[in-house]
Amino acid sequence: MIELRDIEENDLERLFRWRNEPEVDRWMYSHPPTPEAHETWFAAFIRDPDRKGWIITLDGRPCGSMTLTGVTSAQRRARWDWYIGDAEARGRGAGRAAQALGLELAFGPFGLQRVWSEVLAANEVALRAQAAAGFRREGYLRRHAYKHGEFRDVALLAILESEWAARRVMVLTDLKASGLIVAAPAVKGA
Repeated sequence: MIELRDIEENDLERLFRWRNEPEVDRWMYSHPPTPEAHETWFAAFIRDPDRKGWIITLDGRPCGSMTLTGVTSAQRRARWDWYIGDAEARGRGAGRAAQALGLELAFGPFGLQRVWSEVLAANEVALRAQAAAGFRREGYLRRHAYKHGEFRDVALLAILESEWAARRVMVLTDLKASGLIVAAPAVKGA
C-alpha cells in the first residue's frame, strides 16, 4: 500500500542517504550534496511555506520523496520532483501511486491549476511514469544540465488540473484495484 506522509525533521538523514544512492543521483541535476549542504537545504526546505514535501511509504516503510515548489504562487502552479530512494521499492508501482496521490493534493487542497517538472531526457522510466499520470511533454531543453562532465538534455512536462480531473477516476480506480492505494477518492463535487 502506498501512502504519503509529510516530511519531518527526522527525515534529514534518510533523504541524505537516498540522495546519495547511485540510481537516484544518476537522474538528478546536482551532484550528491555534502552532509553540510544537505542540512542547509533541509533546514531551508522545512521553513519555506512555498515548498511542500512528502515521504512516500510502501506498506508503512519509507521508500521515496515527493516535493512541490511554488504552492503559494499567485499563478497556482508548482514544480514537481519525486524519486524512489529505496531500491527494493522500485518497479513495484510506488512511483505511479505516489504521483496520483500527489496530484490529488496538488489539485485538491493546494488548489493548483498546473504542475510541471523537468526530467533528464534519457530517464525513460520517469518519462513513462509521468506520462501514465497524464503529464504531457511541453518542451525540450538541449544541453540544459551539466553533470559528471557532460551536458544532458531535459524534457519539460506538465499536467493541468482539468487534465487530471478527466483521468483521475480511471487512474485512482486502477490503483485501488491493484492494491496500491487504500481507496479511490470520490469525484469532486459528488
